Amino acid sequence: MQRHSTRVQRRPVHGVLLLDKPLGLSSNQALQKAKWLLRAEKAGHTGTLDPLATGVLPICLGAATKFSQLHLEADKTYETVVRLGSTTTTGDAEGDVTNICPVRCSAGQVVEVLDRFTGPITQIPPMHSALKKHGKALYEYARDGETVEREPRSVTIHELELLEMRLDGATPFLSLRVSCSKGTYIRTLGEDIGLALGCGGHLSRLRRTTTGPFTDTQCVTIEQLEAMDEPARLDRLLPVQSLLQGHEAIVLDAGESTRFLSGVRRRGSWPDLAQAAVFGSCAGAASSPNSLLGTAHVRAGELIPGRLLSPIEIQQILETAS
Repeated sequence: MQRHSTRVQRRPVHGVLLLDKPLGLSSNQALQKAKWLLRAEKAGHTGTLDPLATGVLPICLGAATKFSQLHLEADKTYETVVRLGSTTTTGDAEGDVTNICPVRCSAGQVVEVLDRFTGPITQIPPMHSALKKHGKALYEYARDGETVEREPRSVTIHELELLEMRLDGATPFLSLRVSCSKGTYIRTLGEDIGLALGCGGHLSRLRRTTTGPFTDTQCVTIEQLEAMDEPARLDRLLPVQSLLQGHEAIVLDAGESTRFLSGVRRRGSWPDLAQAAVFGSCAGAASSPNSLLGTAHVRAGELIPGRLLSPIEIQQILETAS
């Protein structure tokens, strides 16, 4: 029997969808599913989660993709379970077991080791990661059975909280909450903690609970999205400027807005600012003088444009809001 596929009519959609990524899907698979449900023309995410991981995955749609890089830099919080006494090829439950070792550490030793991994630390990126070397992702080398040299990376563990612990029985584990800087590999952290305890370990569970200002309590699941009608799905979107929390707001008048959108620097009495979110009116949309125009920084009284929205994007956002 011939199968007929339904062609989705794409459309411009602008905003941020806070998705609770499900277990088993890659970040890109979750992204494509959400993009399809919203019929969006353009989408991207703000940082990869492994298929094993669940939790906060901000999906940037349309104009929001221009600012997704900002959240790659954001601090993040994870809740994870480290299975002690067992190591795997991937550092998590997806890999093959490579070694089993008895767990003989004490609760005091666990606390001491966790203290040791709090603050600035260095990590060797895992072979099963998307980090590239010579233009090729490390996981591609790993699939071919190759191990390549990786440079240590400096990261910061802001807080490492012990939520639960079991050091005996068939499945000893540590349940942890990790608040960390960008670029931290939680799988590597779990492996390193297990190694320091003398028994090895791997992740059996990983959930991202926050990224920047966004938390998992704000998220929607794919199943919830599927059950919604189209207006309800659009209502789940946060505005593009939600990505710009921490930016100082600058509002321009109509004439200055037009020049700014053309990429022209403006002069004013603003103090020096590293990050500014610029608002104003756009030609053809004068009824909304507080539309987001883009980002900038201020140096010596000069407003210097960064990433800018196009007049078409601004108009589409206004039309959607109305």
